Amino acid sequence: MKILVTGTTGYIAKRLVLNLLKKNHHIICCVRDLNRIPDEIESKEGIEFIKVDFLDTEGVVFPKNIDVAYYLIHSMAATGDDFEDLEKQCAQNFKNLVEETACRQVIYLGGIVNDKSLSKHLQSRLEVEKTLKSSSYAVTTFRAGIIVGSGSASFEIIRDIVEKLPVMVAPKWLNTRTQPLAIRDVLNFLERAAGREEVMSQSFDICGPEILTYKQMLLQFGEVRGLKRYILTLPVLTPRLSSYWLYFVTSTSFNLARALVDSMKVEVIARPSQINEILNVQPMSYKEAVRLAFQKIEQNSVISSWKDAISSGVFQDQLADHIQVPNHGCFKDVRSTMVVDEAYTLNKIWSIGGVNGWYGFNGLWRIRGYLDKVFGGVGLRRGRRHDTNLEAGDPLDFWRVLLADKKQKRLLLFAEMKLPGEAWLEFKIVEDTLFQRAVFRPKGLWGRLYWYMVLPFHALVFQRMINSLTKK
Repeated sequence: MKILVTGTTGYIAKRLVLNLLKKNHHIICCVRDLNRIPDEIESKEGIEFIKVDFLDTEGVVFPKNIDVAYYLIHSMAATGDDFEDLEKQCAQNFKNLVEETACRQVIYLGGIVNDKSLSKHLQSRLEVEKTLKSSSYAVTTFRAGIIVGSGSASFEIIRDIVEKLPVMVAPKWLNTRTQPLAIRDVLNFLERAAGREEVMSQSFDICGPEILTYKQMLLQFGEVRGLKRYILTLPVLTPRLSSYWLYFVTSTSFNLARALVDSMKVEVIARPSQINEILNVQPMSYKEAVRLAFQKIEQNSVISSWKDAISSGVFQDQLADHIQVPNHGCFKDVRSTMVVDEAYTLNKIWSIGGVNGWYGFNGLWRIRGYLDKVFGGVGLRRGRRHDTNLEAGDPLDFWRVLLADKKQKRLLLFAEMKLPGEAWLEFKIVEDTLFQRAVFRPKGLWGRLYWYMVLPFHALVFQRMINSLTKK
């Protein structure tokens, strides 16, 4: 079949595309930024890419002969009062494009919405589901709750909480019930529904076999990791305080923490259906899903992560728009040194950040990360997707990878930390010399004062960094 997939760089879609390719389908991927096409997908046969921003689809045309389309666009970290309208607009624009094709089926992954009181994000997902319905094609909707898998937001947040806090004083929403579902099972439902007549024009709740509270999920996660944990829930924490608690304890952004707290107050219990039998999917238990996730982590084979999403408020445009590092009106710290072993230096550059640190004065980097969290930034806790591989769009602590080209011997990072301006960090080897360049474009007087305040630390941090990159 010819299948169109949206949200290609997202957590679900990136994995789904790889699964569909194994079934010899021809895949058309919609991407907002052609510079963010994942390496694992771009090099595959039987795949093509369409550049499209679903908030502005003027001039965009889908191939006429597609059979199935997946709508996998949603942002838990969206901000502003109008995010519901924006999501509805994206869905409407997608619908308009698909109606001009021969597509017979649209498959949508939403959220379980059986509780009488829905959060804004769950209500938004329901509105998107309604918007997608059309007389031109059939819609198959899968409604899921907590998704458990390596790199998923829920998995990484639970991991942060369990591994960092032996004793937890937690909000009362930890007693809310849910039915967690493994990412592998989610992908099976999505993949096996393509082209199936018996699931068209229907919606199904998909879930794991157990009903658990968030507290039970934390404790069972600890059991899998061999950790004894104690949890005391308090009824006095307001939603805002709960959001701050989640934000400072875990690697999540504050916007995502606020959205999660809002959703976690809602019970996510699935309606019974025959979908497991229809598609021959037998969902695994929560503990089994956690064990499988850690197998992927230990094998260093995490395909996608929720952290791949661009931080709200930093990139209002595309990554490519920041690749040209400005020269005028900027402060710069430029250093260079001879390269003795090029392969060694490139490998060191491509391994920077995360558990490997920044090759000197890591305590100062951690302090900068803590300060960033205090002021509402991402901090250092995101780490990196892979220990030795980088590609455009990857998160790297509080940086975002703009360009990672080993053939050009160039790595370019853009700061997602809270700053009174914009910052770039570049590593590039020219002939036998490594050039390390930090560029800061200040915003207003405070931006200039900030540069001079941190200037003494640059002499320590950046010199140690470039020395470590070239000397064994």
